[in-house]
Amino acid sequence: METGKNGVSRRSFMKRSLVTGAAVSGLSIIGSPVVLGQAKKVFKIGLIGCGGRGRGAILNSVEAAEFLRENGVSVEVKVTALSDIYKDNLDATRKRLKDKGFDVPDAGCFFGFDGYKKLIDSGVDVVLLATPPVFRPLHLETAIKAGKHVFMEKPVAVDPVGAHRIIAAGELAKEKGLAITAGTQRRHQNTYLEGFKYVQDGAIGDILGGAVYWGGGSSWEQPRKPGWSNADYMIKNWANFVEMSGDHIIEQHVHNIDVMTWFLGGPPRVAIGFGARMRRNTGNQFDFFSVDFQFSKNRVHVHSMCRQIDGCYGRISEELIGRKGTMRSGRVKLFSKKKLARLELPVHRNPYVQEHVDLLEGVIKGKLFNEAKTVAESTMTGMMGRISAYTGKPVRWSDVASPEGRLTKLQLSPTAEDFEKGDVKVPEEKPPIPGREA
Repeated sequence: METGKNGVSRRSFMKRSLVTGAAVSGLSIIGSPVVLGQAKKVFKIGLIGCGGRGRGAILNSVEAAEFLRENGVSVEVKVTALSDIYKDNLDATRKRLKDKGFDVPDAGCFFGFDGYKKLIDSGVDVVLLATPPVFRPLHLETAIKAGKHVFMEKPVAVDPVGAHRIIAAGELAKEKGLAITAGTQRRHQNTYLEGFKYVQDGAIGDILGGAVYWGGGSSWEQPRKPGWSNADYMIKNWANFVEMSGDHIIEQHVHNIDVMTWFLGGPPRVAIGFGARMRRNTGNQFDFFSVDFQFSKNRVHVHSMCRQIDGCYGRISEELIGRKGTMRSGRVKLFSKKKLARLELPVHRNPYVQEHVDLLEGVIKGKLFNEAKTVAESTMTGMMGRISAYTGKPVRWSDVASPEGRLTKLQLSPTAEDFEKGDVKVPEEKPPIPGREA
């Protein structure tokens, strides 16, 4: 029997898909007769943001097409366009792609803050968005209005205004028949998909509470160099400015927060948190957050802890406790010691690749993924925790999500549009002081 390089034979893959694929929400049935025998579908791919994550995303897309072909789906991707603010980033990605057999022509390379527009207008079918989060709403809007399918990295906004722009773009994508997948890869990962199904089926009983963690080391920082503009300084330190990243409770911890909102069926009702800056030297963000999220369903509380300080205990995980068992990072264990059967789900072993499998296959089959709203809501949940910690006051979901919410129109500066206009001022490099209004 022929076995692909990912350890899944085509026959067993198709069998698993037909038996279990339909049982998991959002999971498609690859290799079904609807797809087999169709003419090859060719996608022209363009990448906006040629840093390390962008390079990874475009190679994940290439591997996704290979995986689909191994399992009976006639598809090919061609990398035809790249865009970045800086030429050295673009050149590095271009070289990496050339080593993989993709020679992006000069005509498909675009620089500067308006390069994204030229890439979107270059004839691509799919746009990958991997710039700092402040640019995500503008870039997604532009791509969807131009009729492009999109993969976008998380998080998707730095403020409530941006998050609502993402949701609106997602609704427009539905009207135009376009797909949007997001970089919240746990939603595409075998272990979490399996755990989600068991939790939804009641395996651990009523959920009583939980905790989500991202304890890691400090972020990078770049001292300002002669000749740098304000824009250069902020972009090269984007992970240290809340205006660029949303702070690490959003930029990084959104993965764990997303699992929490996914398994609990939506965002929390209220957040009460605290945090501080202890060792960071650049920007204006906190080094740690501790937030209590309360959900309406049975008044469930989930504790969120995240930290970016070197030399401290590290943990990256999620845990929900039910009356009959627990879910830890997707794995379900019952208090009764009863063993649950493993579900052999038809997904790539690398969830970063599966995100693109779902995007491409969904377009081919007309079962489009659209994760704009879910990732925007997880991003806004992180904002609730951030704003509560910054101000020392409770923040409710209605504050950020309701059209009349007191924080719904909160917008940080500089915006993506400011960078494009060249009108960028560096914010004061001091952290917020709790007890004062944001």
